[in-house]
Amino acid sequence: MESNYFLIVKNNFMNLKEILENRIVILDGAMGTMIQRYKLNEEDYRGKRFANHTSSLKGCNDLLCLTQPQIILEIHEGYLEAGADLIETNTFNATSISMADYKLEHLAYEINVEAAKIAKEAAAKFSLRTPDRPRFVAGAVGPTNKTASLSPDVNDPGFRAITFDQLVEAYTEEVKGLIDGGVDVLLVETIFDTLNAKAALFAIKEYFDVIGKEIPIMISGTITDQSGRTLSGQTPEAFWNSVSHAEPLSVGLNCALGAELMRPYIEELSNVATGFVSCYPNAGLPNQFGEYDESPEHMANIIREFAQSGFVNIVGGCCGTTPDHIKAIADVVKNCAPRIIPVLQY
Repeated sequence: MESNYFLIVKNNFMNLKEILENRIVILDGAMGTMIQRYKLNEEDYRGKRFANHTSSLKGCNDLLCLTQPQIILEIHEGYLEAGADLIETNTFNATSISMADYKLEHLAYEINVEAAKIAKEAAAKFSLRTPDRPRFVAGAVGPTNKTASLSPDVNDPGFRAITFDQLVEAYTEEVKGLIDGGVDVLLVETIFDTLNAKAALFAIKEYFDVIGKEIPIMISGTITDQSGRTLSGQTPEAFWNSVSHAEPLSVGLNCALGAELMRPYIEELSNVATGFVSCYPNAGLPNQFGEYDESPEHMANIIREFAQSGFVNIVGGCCGTTPDHIKAIADVVKNCAPRIIPVLQY
């Protein structure tokens, strides 16, 4: 199976770019939302391997790539069945920085490798089923739980909990694991601090030099509220100007806002970005219980308008979204033309 899969998608990177030039590509939805449906307890997260681990592991979703890989595979396959062309690895928090919360920082590389392999297995299965429509795997690179631009202590604004070099080291380890596991693209996502993103992009480019090859990079920022700015204070246009040097395959926005509130910011980004544009919002804003109530149909209708307005090339879902949301989105945009990349004069 694996050898046939690689024959089908041996020109993955060129093929994905060609696909984006001809139609809107469907990204998957939330991993955490789907994991919650399994109602896993502490023992489920631990598995046999970590039965005696000294810290609580419940909620460490990335660890499930090692202890419950069949669940992660099922989730990937559910999104592919719903119409996703591109699925994200279960590695949003899989840096040594974030995994330190569970005293598992030494497992960052292993988790990334295994997460990539699980996602590739799912993509392979569906690529073989529809050889004319290959599926792709994006290595998810999250923002970490630290910020390089802002102090976590209001009484000491000059303090930083992390350095640029520490971020680069952690991101390099994650990127190595994802590439060794076989991802097709790297997705630096949910960016609330552009300095963190710059560390990730620096690590990626440096690692490309080490291995002597490159794979495409996708970048997705987060507008944290209706001020229209990231947490570190940038508008969508300023954000694009800060990361465009990486020459990403795509740039976009995800998380924080529902699709309705995200519209003006996606429009702004679409007007300035010289790459493809992605959009994968939450299923509305969280309710008083921290849950997301926006229906697949409502969310899909909003994203259809984005597509009809020529704003997007890649669409999917973030927090609260499910395969039902992705199927609804895929259905409504299938006849919409992809955004045309503007030719800008500077």
